[in-house]
Amino acid sequence: MKRNIRKNNTNKNQINNLANKITLARILLIPVFILVLLSEMRYHAIIAAVVFALISLSDFFDGYIARKRNEITPVGAMLDPLADKLLISAALVFLIGKGVDAWMAYAIIAREFLITGLRMLALSKNTTIPVTMSGKVKTNLQMFAVGAIILTIPYAWVLMFIATIFTIYTGLEYLWMGRLLLKDSF
Repeated sequence: MKRNIRKNNTNKNQINNLANKITLARILLIPVFILVLLSEMRYHAIIAAVVFALISLSDFFDGYIARKRNEITPVGAMLDPLADKLLISAALVFLIGKGVDAWMAYAIIAREFLITGLRMLALSKNTTIPVTMSGKVKTNLQMFAVGAIILTIPYAWVLMFIATIFTIYTGLEYLWMGRLLLKDSF
């Protein structure tokens, strides 16, 4: 299956559609998740895991709504993966030493923002880099592993290790897809 960088064929640059509003709500709920995660209140880990799961699940709904209503916009294409990256990065930073090794957090965060930079470069050239199935699997692996860490499920570290390795793999995959874009930019 050949993957290409696609040209944007739409003038829609709205943030005012339902899908983009859900994405913005995801971003705004990240501090709530962190506050609950760091709190000393009773059942804080369970509540934090539920908030994390709700934010994570809303990722499916904003994409579904955007496709169903034909409201896919360049803003949404940029904000949606950014929301995922912000959520995962925030969770990893606050979970270092609590089931997440520092090298894992660094590798995942570095990959996430490197690929975000690549996407920004693509947008500046009026192109997009499509989300791959492996990218979607990577996001789900990360979210599942972080949830397991929050709930201190046995062997959660193994899940985080697998998510980290898969994250590195998908980063290399996206860099390969964007190699011509990078070559033309430098």
